Amino acid sequence: MKTLILATCFGLAALNLSSAQEMSHFAFNVGGGFTTPLGNTGRNLNDGWNVGAGAGVNFNSWVGALVDLNYNSFGINGTTLQSIGVPGGGVHVFSATLDPIVHLTPKSHFDVYVTGGGGLYHRYIDFTQPSAAFVSGYDPYFGFFTAAVPVTQVIGSYSVNKPGFDAGAGIAFGSIWHGKFFAEAKYNRITANYHTDYLPVTFGFRW
Repeated sequence: MKTLILATCFGLAALNLSSAQEMSHFAFNVGGGFTTPLGNTGRNLNDGWNVGAGAGVNFNSWVGALVDLNYNSFGINGTTLQSIGVPGGGVHVFSATLDPIVHLTPKSHFDVYVTGGGGLYHRYIDFTQPSAAFVSGYDPYFGFFTAAVPVTQVIGSYSVNKPGFDAGAGIAFGSIWHGKFFAEAKYNRITANYHTDYLPVTFGFRW
């Protein structure tokens, strides 16, 4: 019985070791988190949120490359809205970047890595105000009726496509699945006439 238990333990350990050393040449990740505007951008915007996904290749256990698609959204702060003279607004950024990734500790349980690259950024700014929309409905007792529901009306907008770059670092650790959980912070800058600088902190899962 003891021999069977020892053999089972050695077998599981060997399986775990081979799984840990296995490297997939295809990489995919998905995540989301919060985003902090920086510098002059931070003086005009509130903290926001982000979601994103990426896909790419691992050339070896040390180096890979990902095409990252990310969306970041911010609200314009009250002071800026008051100076502009509108009640509400937001800034929304969609980016598509090519980001090489270098794993500093690929053999460790905690994979520390650095990443950075560049690509295209689409920045959309909208100014809004509260409004009402009229909808029709039916009730068996009251019959047909019309009611006003609150909505947000866009009173002005502006969008631009500009190049930009990102750079950051993260840490990933293994899971019971074939993949790793990660936490990553990556500085982004849109190189328009007025730079847009922000730092997304993202938590997610990478295959």
